Amino acid sequence: MRLNRPMRQLALDIRTELPLSFATFVPGANAELLARLRAIAAPKSFESIYVWGPQGSGRTHLLCAAREAALDAGRPVSFAAGAEAGDDLRLPRGGLLIVDDVEALNEPGQIALFRAFNTARLIGMAILLSGAAPPAQLALREDLRTRVGSALVFEVRPLSDEDKARTLERHAAGRGIELAGEVIDYLLSRGRRDLPSLLAVLDALDRASLERKRHITVPLLKEVLAEDAPRD
Repeated sequence: MRLNRPMRQLALDIRTELPLSFATFVPGANAELLARLRAIAAPKSFESIYVWGPQGSGRTHLLCAAREAALDAGRPVSFAAGAEAGDDLRLPRGGLLIVDDVEALNEPGQIALFRAFNTARLIGMAILLSGAAPPAQLALREDLRTRVGSALVFEVRPLSDEDKARTLERHAAGRGIELAGEVIDYLLSRGRRDLPSLLAVLDALDRASLERKRHITVPLLKEVLAEDAPRD
């Protein structure tokens, strides 16, 4: 069932992207990790933290949230994606260095990050890193892998189905949609189960409902999933 919406929103299909902040991250079993990241974003924190998890686990969301929290606190931030970092990592004095996907660092980038570890205490800098695997499994130089392993290491714990269901309900409510329990159950039992993929399907389902002037039901969800399935 769709709740009443203003006709202007129906006509323009206005959608709001959720900001990548701590407030929009569903913590699940990651409460301690969130507390540590909030702390590292604050001035005068000098810790090193490594966050790992598969694609879709939310680790990039968390790094972006830490960046925004640090900037809000007046702390300088340097943010780099591993594949783009190279050897020119900017080291903010008294600030926070963030590197996403460290396993994608090239050789000069790995050397630069190793030097950043050596310099961090001298310039009052904290370091926040992310990767797809535990430190011991990273394809990095041995000296850098050891430094990453010496940081506080957190795995991003997956959400339970109950957490995912509540998140889908909240996301749907924000778009004026009332989701039946059977639609949520079917969505959670089919396809990719990471939260970004589930929310993307929900957005596609909303668009299909608007375009076809049909209520959101399991049959409509099946059509959307079939259209999104890879073709041979």
